[in-house]
Amino acid sequence: MSQWLEDLSTLQVLLLIGGVLVGGSLLAALVGAVLVRLGMRRPWVVDRASRLSFRLLGLVKRPLTIVVLDEVAAVIQTGHYTKNISDALLENHDELKSLVAEKVRADPNARLVSKLPGYDAIVGEVSETVLRVLIDMLSDPRMDELVSDLLRNNLEQIKLAVRDRAHEGAAPMKPADPIPASAPVDRARRS
Repeated sequence: MSQWLEDLSTLQVLLLIGGVLVGGSLLAALVGAVLVRLGMRRPWVVDRASRLSFRLLGLVKRPLTIVVLDEVAAVIQTGHYTKNISDALLENHDELKSLVAEKVRADPNARLVSKLPGYDAIVGEVSETVLRVLIDMLSDPRMDELVSDLLRNNLEQIKLAVRDRAHEGAAPMKPADPIPASAPVDRARRS
């Protein structure tokens, strides 16, 4: 019986403990709710089991979060995310080029310039050049390294905050700043 427990990894043991605690909490809550509904007081054993399971869950929560974040960091370091973005841009190249041309034509600031001869050719060439440079940049391994470093550093900061409990005393997040009326966004989003 104990041999299978010894063969489990640390993560599996933590998950097993977490599963037992959650299962015990649910069972204690259900038994307590049924007994209260029947007009009885919640039994001392059920109340004690519920409090104990919540206390144990509080002890396991932080180490389990750190283990999960370590796993996420390892997975993130194996990916090639900018290459995936570059591939998506290549797949949708023609649609993006026509979308850029459409948006430039619809831009109210380009009305005067749009009257110049060769305007469509200029917009097409600029769109093509921007897409080509963007795809080349995203295909470069240095860009992949940059994104991996950004993600890894953010995950390290999150893990340290969880370990140090820095997030427990933090003020709630402020809502995002409103988009100013002068910002170049789609007019449909402003209303």
